[in-house]
Formats: sequence, structure tokens, C-alpha cells
Amino acid sequence: MQPFPLLLLPLPCRTAMCVGRCSRIVGPCLLVLGTFSMAASILLLFPGGTSKYLLEGHISSHAKAVPGVWGGGIAVLLAATHVTALGWQCSGCSGCGTRQNAFVSVVLSKVALVGAAACFVLSGVGLTNGPLCLYNATELSPGRGALWGYPFLDAIGQGPDARAENYLYNRRAWSVCLEPQGIVAWHVVLFSLLLLLSVAEMVLALLQILNGCLGCLCGLCQGK
Repeated sequence: MQPFPLLLLPLPCRTAMCVGRCSRIVGPCLLVLGTFSMAASILLLFPGGTSKYLLEGHISSHAKAVPGVWGGGIAVLLAATHVTALGWQCSGCSGCGTRQNAFVSVVLSKVALVGAAACFVLSGVGLTNGPLCLYNATELSPGRGALWGYPFLDAIGQGPDARAENYLYNRRAWSVCLEPQGIVAWHVVLFSLLLLLSVAEMVLALLQILNGCLGCLCGLCQGK
């Protein structure tokens, strides 16, 4: 009757070691993703690498919301910093306050998940609406001339498929934006990057939530 419980004794320790090892991987990955997210969101404020349009107020509303700074950036970096520090602190498997720190990592990971999700939604809407630019409104409404606005959002009135046809699926339509130069490509690339980064952040945040829950049960490392 004794061998059976003896076989079960090492399992919590092995699980705890895997939980701690996972934290040492997830944490640095979130740090990198959060940093790139902040950089991409900040670059959206400076089309073409100039501050002229930001000072003039000619930046799209979703770019000015900087979702990659507070959502995909700060919220994620808070969790990433704690998870990374906790993972490496537990690498020696001693004195790491396992279950309490695991609970904190779960809470911060939930904050990161919400922040990344908000970044995903706002970036998706920003990408769909298109950039704010100086465009030739005559093509959409004769007699209006050039004005600042959202030409691809205004194209909805031309038909249900107009926005997709004139914008994401038809690069020839990008030339409707006269200023800033290359704004459409700048807008599409950076918002698409934010979408990809936020998806990766959500996946890792979910993984760390599950990882932290296991840590609450068995600890993040094998005690000595």
C-alpha cells in the first residue's frame, strides 16, 4: 500500500517547476511585445517621422487614443515585469513566496488581458476606418475640393463594399490621400502590427493566468 502514495509525492514539485519555468518564458516575451506595442502606437502620432501633423491636430482619433501605449503597453508591461522577476526569483527554488506571488501574477495578467483586448478593438476600428488625411473630396462629392477627413470612411455611402474595395483591397485608391505623404501605408502597417501584437499578448496573458492558477495550487517552484 505504500508505493502508490510515494509515486504521487513528486508530482506537485514537478508541476511547480514547470509553472516557474513557464513564467521565465512568458514574462520576457510580454516585455518585448509591450515595448513594440508602445513604439508602434507612438509612431502613429508622427506620420512620415515628423511632428508637424500632430501639432496641427491632423492625426486620426484612434491614433491619438494611443491604445498601444496604455493598453498593449503599460498594462502588459506591469504584468510582464512582475512575471519576469518572479520567474527568475524562483529559479533557485527557495524563498519566493510562491502562492501569494502567483495570485498577484494572475491579477496583473488579467489586467494585461483587458488592456491587450482594448488595444485590439481600437486598432481594428482604426484600421477599418482608415487614416485622417488631406484628400481630394471631388472624387466622393463633386465640388468639395481638397479637405481633411477620413476618405475611406466616407466611401461607405457609395455602397456596402466600397470601403473594402477602395481601401484595403485596392491600393490604387490610396493615392486619394494627398497629405501626409504615404499616410495610408503608414496607417495600415502600424495598426496591423498593433493587431498582431495585441493578439500575441492576449494569448500569453491567458497562458500566464492558467500558469498562475497552477502556481496558486502548487507553488511556482520546488521548495528546498
